[in-house]
Amino acid sequence: MTSSNSQRAVGDALKSFERTITQDRVDAYAEASGDHNPIHLDESYASTTQFGTRISHGMLSLALVTEMLAINFPDTWHNGGKLKVRFSAPVFPGETVVIYGEIMLIDESDAGLIVTCSIGCKKPDGTNAVSGRATVPLE
Repeated sequence: MTSSNSQRAVGDALKSFERTITQDRVDAYAEASGDHNPIHLDESYASTTQFGTRISHGMLSLALVTEMLAINFPDTWHNGGKLKVRFSAPVFPGETVVIYGEIMLIDESDAGLIVTCSIGCKKPDGTNAVSGRATVPLE
């Protein structure tokens, strides 16, 4: 166990960050993922939907959450980390989102210490685009 993990405590905020979701980022995500749904890419099509404009991929917001988890748990996130999330609001190109997390529980398991975090992607108006829980081994 690394020294930073041994100092983790319930209530600790994870290192968070802000990211502006540009249309270029959405376009790049479409290329990388193969998801070319016109609601993400075609303004004239998107203008006819319930959102009235293009929206970013929900999985793009989730990718930012997993980036935050990898930053906070570099030795263990990719080897046993799990997510349970809910997508509750679209992110529009041009919005700056805040990716955040907080340690809710640290439990002993047969495999060692497991941390449970509340995590999310918050829109500029304070609404969560993505929210949920992550569990991550600490050792």
